Amino acid sequence: MFILASAAGVLGLRIVHSWIAHWIPIEWREFAFVLVMTGGLLIGHAWTFHLVDARGWDFVGLGRQGWRTHAIVVSAIVGALAIAVPVAILLLPGWLAFVPAEPGASLGAAERSLAVLIPAALWEELFVRGYAYAVVRERWGPSTAIGVTSLFFGVMHYLNQGASVQAVLIVCLAGLFLGAIRETMRSLYAAWAAHLAWNAVLVVLLHATVSGIVMASPDYKLVEHGPDWATGGAWGPEGGVFAAAGLALATWYVLWRQSRRRSEGDTGA
Repeated sequence: MFILASAAGVLGLRIVHSWIAHWIPIEWREFAFVLVMTGGLLIGHAWTFHLVDARGWDFVGLGRQGWRTHAIVVSAIVGALAIAVPVAILLLPGWLAFVPAEPGASLGAAERSLAVLIPAALWEELFVRGYAYAVVRERWGPSTAIGVTSLFFGVMHYLNQGASVQAVLIVCLAGLFLGAIRETMRSLYAAWAAHLAWNAVLVVLLHATVSGIVMASPDYKLVEHGPDWATGGAWGPEGGVFAAAGLALATWYVLWRQSRRRSEGDTGA
């Protein structure tokens, strides 16, 4: 039912999009596309909860219980640092460097990039760690749910420009990180915040390539001069082993934080 409802939601919104597409400016068409995908999945979740599963949004971490400001802020900070610190390390030997780019309005570009990144991160979280994750977790446990969805998360990025086996494996590691947040925080909002913060650091702050996708980067951009195994090459900094180390440390911190809270007798986030 969930698959059918989500497909119907996406199809319905794509039909509406086709009617108004010629009125959408070129620079906003990517935003319109991710909005359609996000809206379709939200419709799929809502329709499923209305017709066949009364547990509602709390079941997928998008209810009131999942909306905890502290958990969301902590997740966003950890997600941002997981990529910002590896990039800072790569800047020291010059393996990554900032170079001038075509002049432009950096603030306007940042607004347009965020307009795409915000629903795009939510779409991927709904698709990978939403209802499907919750059902797998309920039947086979959190470890299986995190493992299966992380593998799927990596594979779904394989067709992106510049993808390699190393890049896909690191995306799988990112899936483990986001799955750990989804599980320990009991909140899809928190996973969404971490996902968005990671991408925003790369695109809005660093003007770097993200998952092989080049977005607007006026005034300056981040380029690689070092070996691809370290810098990620055409995939962007998140495809290098330094990013993998950042993800591994961030995942360890999330799990350690939850373990400490449990030892103190408080399982809340």
